[in-house]
Amino acid sequence: MFVSVPATSANLGPGFDTLGLAVDLKNEIIIKPSKFLSISTHGEGADNPKIKKNSLFLSIFNENYKRLTGKNDNFRFEFHNRIPISRGLGSSSAVIVAALSGAYMAAGRRYNKREILNQAFRYEHHPDNITPAVMGGFNVSCVEGDRIYSKKRRMPDYLKAVVVVPDRTISTARSRTVLPKMYKKEETIYSLSRAAYMTALFMSESWDLLRIASKDKLHQARRMKMMPELFDVQKMALKHGALMSTLSGSGSTFFNLAYDKDAEKIAQVLQARFPQFRVFTLSLDNYGVTTKN
Repeated sequence: MFVSVPATSANLGPGFDTLGLAVDLKNEIIIKPSKFLSISTHGEGADNPKIKKNSLFLSIFNENYKRLTGKNDNFRFEFHNRIPISRGLGSSSAVIVAALSGAYMAAGRRYNKREILNQAFRYEHHPDNITPAVMGGFNVSCVEGDRIYSKKRRMPDYLKAVVVVPDRTISTARSRTVLPKMYKKEETIYSLSRAAYMTALFMSESWDLLRIASKDKLHQARRMKMMPELFDVQKMALKHGALMSTLSGSGSTFFNLAYDKDAEKIAQVLQARFPQFRVFTLSLDNYGVTTKN
């Protein structure tokens, strides 16, 4: 059994906890029946004892496998991690989605993606990451009760993501502490209007207006002050042709959307300016979680 889940970039500037898209940087898991529990981890986190245990994956997988079958069987898990950990690229959401999808496969149960998405919401209460991880593409999401409602737009091949991954983290919990408990009405209207406008631009493929729509007054600048170099990342990306440049999730990664013809130039400029950071040029993913026996 094989499970693949893409990285995601959430918020996209003004779409705080509501907008996100998937990029072609994937974690892959191979699952095989076994007499004993066996885990091997390769790639991101392979040298981290906590990550090597994959405790989040195992707890969700085992809980749901037992829910579906009533059994406590053993499996061999082989993890190939490519999504940087704790960098704002949805690594935790990828683990949750992979564990649920893997449990359904191992149990021999058919499922649809909407079912996986709403099961994932039990473990991750921010739909901006888990929705594109499940569905792929660009997604706008909202929550009603315990259910996620979302709409997807496939992304064209002529757009690329240039992703800048700093050499240190900004934890989601810590980054939320810098956000105010109350916002000014003007700040809220500013970001709300741009989140709505950005959604319309993605749905109509009006890419050249994203620079205006991706501005935000709710969270980005406040979080970026925790790593001031990010202001320079954003400025340089936009100067050299990025359509939009936004903090990915709560950071520390920065997400830049660009036309295919501009992506490599932007990546080269950013890598030269920030040699200590990792820079990826990635296609956008339209498939979300995929599985096969």
